[in-house]
Amino acid sequence: MKQLKRYYTIKADPKDVYNALTNQKMLEIWTGETALMSLEPNSDFSLWGGSISGKNIEFEPNKKIVQHWYFGEEEDSVVTIKLHEHKKGTSVELHQTNIPEEAFDNISEGWDEDYFGALNELFI
Repeated sequence: MKQLKRYYTIKADPKDVYNALTNQKMLEIWTGETALMSLEPNSDFSLWGGSISGKNIEFEPNKKIVQHWYFGEEEDSVVTIKLHEHKKGTSVELHQTNIPEEAFDNISEGWDEDYFGALNELFI
C-alpha cells in the first residue's frame, strides 16, 4: 500500500472551496456527474456517479475533511484534505493513505486533473 501527499492552490476563499467539496449540488456542478454527500460524520458518500465511494469521517468547517475511500476488499484508504488561507486564495493539503499499488498512478493523476484540476476551473 502506498500514500500520497500533494499541495494545490485554489483561487477562492477556504469557505468557498470547502462548500464546493462538501455541498452535493456544488459537487455535481464541477464534476458534471451525480454525487451523494452529507455533512454528517459516518455518512456514506459517492462522487462521479459512484466511481468513488466511501464514508465521511470528520468535518471541520472551512478547514478539514476526512473520508474513508473504498477499494473493494482492501483496507480503506484515508483521505484528509486541509484548507489554509493563502494570499492567492486557498492552499489545499491532501494526504491519502492505503492506496493499492496497482491504483496509485491512476489515483495520483486523478487528484491532479479530475479532482483539483476541475475544482480549480470552477473558480476561474
